[in-house]
Amino acid sequence: MMEKELILIFNIVFSAVLGFLIGLERKFRSKEAGIRTHTVVCIGAALMTVVSKYGFADLSADGSTVGDPSRIAAQVVTGIGFLGAGMIVYRKNAVHGLTTAAGVWATAGVGLACGAGMYLVAAAATAVVIGFQALFHLNVRLFRTKKTYALSIVFEQKTDENRIVKELFRVERFNKLQIRREDGKIIYSVRLVTENEERSEKLCRILQEHDFIRSIERVDED
Repeated sequence: MMEKELILIFNIVFSAVLGFLIGLERKFRSKEAGIRTHTVVCIGAALMTVVSKYGFADLSADGSTVGDPSRIAAQVVTGIGFLGAGMIVYRKNAVHGLTTAAGVWATAGVGLACGAGMYLVAAAATAVVIGFQALFHLNVRLFRTKKTYALSIVFEQKTDENRIVKELFRVERFNKLQIRREDGKIIYSVRLVTENEERSEKLCRILQEHDFIRSIERVDED
């Protein structure tokens, strides 16, 4: 009995090591969930699997297992789903934390494999998770997330100044447009989104070369 429990303890310790490795990679990338979260999730999933498999499995008279020892372990997937949902937020017109939540969910799977004594599968899954996380963070155009920059521009509209502004910033349309009359002049307040990060030197040069433009403001954090 003692030998069997030592093996189960090894399962849990092994899950802690694998969870630590996954969390370490996440920590290096300064993600919301790091070493502690991934380690605890992996340990918890392994513990639930061990308890489910050996703590609630009864034997019948012929030695066969009575009941379904996978019932508790199956609920780990659902429980981690709720944990992951708390990591996903919608901020600044973008979804954040989705990959982190998926990583925690995958870490729980690694813990389940450890708890079931599938050491090779758990280790291989850990290597795959860490490997692909590192691969997708390479500075390769295929894996690069498209980034956009927002500018708020105020200018005087006389003839075709709006077309000139679009050509200067290489956009086809304005995302927001407000028109007002000021001292007999038509003033456009526009917001545009571009994939090109304009340096401050270029923005200053545009202001100097085009008198009809009154102001240019970066508004990426709105």
